[in-house]
Amino acid sequence: MAEDRRTVGLHDGSRMPSVALGTWKAEKDKVGEAVAAALEFGYRHIDCAAIYGNEAEVGEVLDKAIRSGTVKREDLFITTKLWNSEHCHARVKPALEKSLQRLKLDYVDLYLMHWPIALNLPHAV
Repeated sequence: MAEDRRTVGLHDGSRMPSVALGTWKAEKDKVGEAVAAALEFGYRHIDCAAIYGNEAEVGEVLDKAIRSGTVKREDLFITTKLWNSEHCHARVKPALEKSLQRLKLDYVDLYLMHWPIALNLPHAV
């Protein structure tokens, strides 16, 4: 039997879809349409980041799709990222909570450091 490459197994036993819709540089007022179309066409992995400035628009679409029954939350794999100015231990949880609020989610499936470079800046996102 051929190996199923639609998902990748993670260390904890969960599965991550191998193809995702990225939202970097997506136009304001257009990214929502792209996410809605992607969900309609079967995408279940959406890649976001606080610094992209579009988590709220993505969140509106995710919320609508979940509430309408188009998708179940547990069938989605949502990634977002911690920006460089938020690497300090005291800033990580608040940054995640802001992303969750904008995305209208209780959890994300993958939370990454956007870049492995910490910047000592005021809160940027």
